[in-house]
Amino acid sequence: MAVVTMWAMFLTGFLAAGDATPRTMRLDYFHTGNAAEERFALDAVVLEGAWPGHPNRTFDDSNLGKYYFEVVDKGTNRILYSRGFASIFGEWETTGEAKEGNRTFHESLRFPEPKAPVQIVLKKRDSQNAFREIWSLIVDPSAPTVDRAAPSGAARVWPVMKNGEPRDKVDILLLGDGYTAAEVEKWHRDARRLSDLLFAVSPFQERKSDFNVWALDTPAEESGVARPSDGVYRRSPLRASYDAFGSERYVLTFDNKRMREAAAAAPYEFVEIVVNDRKYGGGGIHNLYASVAADNMWSPYIFVHEFGHHFAGLADEYYTSDVAYQGSDSRPEPWEPNVTADPASARWKDLLTPGTPLPTPWPKEEFEAAQKGYQTKRREIRANHRPEEEMETLFREEQQHSTKLLGSSPFGSRVGAFEGAMYQARGYYRPQADCIMFTRTEAGFCAVCRRAIERVISLYAGK
Repeated sequence: MAVVTMWAMFLTGFLAAGDATPRTMRLDYFHTGNAAEERFALDAVVLEGAWPGHPNRTFDDSNLGKYYFEVVDKGTNRILYSRGFASIFGEWETTGEAKEGNRTFHESLRFPEPKAPVQIVLKKRDSQNAFREIWSLIVDPSAPTVDRAAPSGAARVWPVMKNGEPRDKVDILLLGDGYTAAEVEKWHRDARRLSDLLFAVSPFQERKSDFNVWALDTPAEESGVARPSDGVYRRSPLRASYDAFGSERYVLTFDNKRMREAAAAAPYEFVEIVVNDRKYGGGGIHNLYASVAADNMWSPYIFVHEFGHHFAGLADEYYTSDVAYQGSDSRPEPWEPNVTADPASARWKDLLTPGTPLPTPWPKEEFEAAQKGYQTKRREIRANHRPEEEMETLFREEQQHSTKLLGSSPFGSRVGAFEGAMYQARGYYRPQADCIMFTRTEAGFCAVCRRAIERVISLYAGK
């Protein structure tokens, strides 16, 4: 009875009489600022295809994301929909460049089309990670300025794996970038292969029936995507590129509108951009998208690791690799579910292995000494533009050393609080000695990360 009532409340806010399913409304806006301030400006309100989500799973209580938005009915002041998310601006503002000048990024919020005017309330975490309102605007779905044109039918959407109707499943959309018309069969093989890889990893493996995976064909004029540090430039359909924020391995598209307009042809909640390239690289931003290079030996690791960021808001647990982000002296409790600033009261205390000391000892100094050598070799390979095989071999050597070292620890298989996470050697703690969010381990996600993923699956597909 409770479910029926909740569903009826949802329908009251989003459906007109006689309608079966609302369309998806997309609010496009510009996000401008620097390390000290940010501003917002409306770009457009667009109607996409049918809303892919389930009517009774509209409220996000996961507490994930640096940002959070609510769709509030103007007539009743009732919250109709909410979601947490992260953004490219949210990452960029922590870089050195953001201290020197302004940049503008294009962003989107997606929600079921309301039947009456709503207020969109955007919130951001403060220094203590509490959400505070930073922008608000009214959206009238009957306004003539709402773009009601049907999504383009030029791109072909096809099911990689379909287990049911979109409203009942978690819908993942794979977007290929840098695949020419002559490489469409390669793209199809890559899409199926990567989908299979994801669902070979727990807990995606056990919840496979709760997912649909769709793919979109977006033929490119040239093969591959841009790699500026290698002197390679491409105008690929989604404009994905290496070297985001000066990191040669970080693959992002800064053309959000182009990506959203392509994706609008399919039902989706999560997006994976697959770039047709061999060079090691990828990226993942919570509730925005993840990316992966299709042809690297480490593509399976990259895909799963980066999808963990995108899907469940998991933090990077590593701290020895070069990154563009600049740390802070403060140590607020992170919103990411797999890291903590307080080992004595770790947020995963119910999963702690009995008798495990907090903080939990591990061979930290030995690990860091080895990593220093590996990172030096890594920088040398990239600086000299050595063949990709050399980087792959180095990563294999590093993986074997790390797996053996971390597994030999007396607490290597336990859940505890291991210092070193979120790009910081001190002050942040991860749940287990090893995890795919920490190293290129073949063991997959740790117990805490698996639970975080399960919660998100249930938010979209139910239990």
